[in-house]
Amino acid sequence: MLQFSKFQTAAILGLILLAALFGAPNLLSESARNNLPGFVPKGTINLGLDLQGGSYLLLGVDTDKVIDDRMKGLMVDLRREMRPVSAIGKERIRFDNLVYNDDSGVVSLRIANEADIDAAADRARDLTRGGALGLGQRNYIVSVNGPAINVTITAEARRFFSNEAVRDSIEVIRRRIDPAGNKEVAIQPQGENRIVVQVPGDDDPEALKALINRTGQLTFHAHDPSVSVQDAAAGLIPPGRILVPFSESEGAGQLPLVLEEDPIITGAMVQTASAAPNPDGAGFQINFAFDSSGARRFADYTRNNIGSIFAIVLDDQIISAPTIQSAITQGSGRITGNFTAMEAAETSLLIRSGALPAELKTLEQRSVGPELGADSIEAGAKALIIGFIGVIIYMVVSYGRFGVYADFALIANIILIAGALSLFGSTLTLPGIAGIVLTIGMAVDANVLIFERIREELLNGKSPINAAEIGYDKARSAIIDANITTFLAAIIMFQLGAGPVRGFAITLAVGVVTSVFTAYFLTRLFAGGFLLAKRPKELKL
Repeated sequence: MLQFSKFQTAAILGLILLAALFGAPNLLSESARNNLPGFVPKGTINLGLDLQGGSYLLLGVDTDKVIDDRMKGLMVDLRREMRPVSAIGKERIRFDNLVYNDDSGVVSLRIANEADIDAAADRARDLTRGGALGLGQRNYIVSVNGPAINVTITAEARRFFSNEAVRDSIEVIRRRIDPAGNKEVAIQPQGENRIVVQVPGDDDPEALKALINRTGQLTFHAHDPSVSVQDAAAGLIPPGRILVPFSESEGAGQLPLVLEEDPIITGAMVQTASAAPNPDGAGFQINFAFDSSGARRFADYTRNNIGSIFAIVLDDQIISAPTIQSAITQGSGRITGNFTAMEAAETSLLIRSGALPAELKTLEQRSVGPELGADSIEAGAKALIIGFIGVIIYMVVSYGRFGVYADFALIANIILIAGALSLFGSTLTLPGIAGIVLTIGMAVDANVLIFERIREELLNGKSPINAAEIGYDKARSAIIDANITTFLAAIIMFQLGAGPVRGFAITLAVGVVTSVFTAYFLTRLFAGGFLLAKRPKELKL
């Protein structure tokens, strides 16, 4: 129990040295960090918005457009529903007017033949049956007014879809500006259609706003060579076709292409996307992979359209227009536009995060100073130092030599926490400092359990070595049980919390792991080394 092999000893000490290496850049200035060799870690612990300030954005979500888009999509579905579909036995229902009044929020369909009104109403009801509001509730109301059939969205559905757009926008924004989930970005709804975004340490709010406001709508379209670009530019473009320009990354000056309006594949079918150097030339490319539905569509289309241009469109601009050389059946591909490293990384991030469900308008933008500022940092540092010194003195007074071992482990624990937070690029908030202070107490708690058990065994007449072995062995289950419950609580706080709560959860979770490691392994290494080398007959504890 007290014996460690040379490999185990080297692994324990090596881990602490590695943590010190990752944590050391926090003690250096930015210029000193930039002058470090390339193989030396340069990551530091970021300070949260409450400690260093950052960017503040108040965004408005255009929920009215979300409803308009749904109603216009319903128009397309109604038009398709009234067309003949011989496969399922439906006959064509003629209509002469299909309009959407965005003021009243009503889609109106005028039926040409009075005898078809009931059948048309039934088809409209079947089309709108069910929905997101739950069993027994409808999203739309279908009514008949003479030869016209009116479809109106309900007030409950309007609120639901508006709230859903806000929730989805928050999630997309979070994935775009904090894909790793460790920057303590605060993104919260405000009112019915507003979102507050606070990003700590961000010194370029314009770039942040540009990243957030990009729609991120990725689609794959077929090219229509039968329509000339000149005719399309002059307005002579048939229905169902669109004229789309190339993006600057693909090549400024290229003529736009006439594409089919309905996409073959949408960005929702893209499962992953990542940036990588282009192996066939200069610049970077974007690798992507489809889900099962997208992979099937991609394979079928490329198999049946070899030699055709397949345009990839992002936010109404063509970012790549390759010619299909062969069937692509593996469900993945690459976009090889003339991307820089930053453009490829940003574009792949947009694709991964998904499209915004609604347009966002910047209502307010400002840079904010620290909410608590330097005074809070100073107070937190004082609390940490006072608590640290107090614990060190208590352990030495209470447990003598073993207390000194526990203090060494406590110092190592702080080094491990700093190294882990620097490695993950985590953000330290004021609650995070509180989590570290709590960790200091928890770190010695495990040692107290062990030392008290050793003390009991010594009082029962055991030799120092036997007492230490029994103490570490019997205290192990209590230490693991107590720390597992704390660790699970930290995980739950991280998953369900936001902002400062996550900061506290991160430091607490990391502190639990490092505390168990230093208390059970490092102090045992020191204590075992002393007892096995000296083999004292008595131990004052």
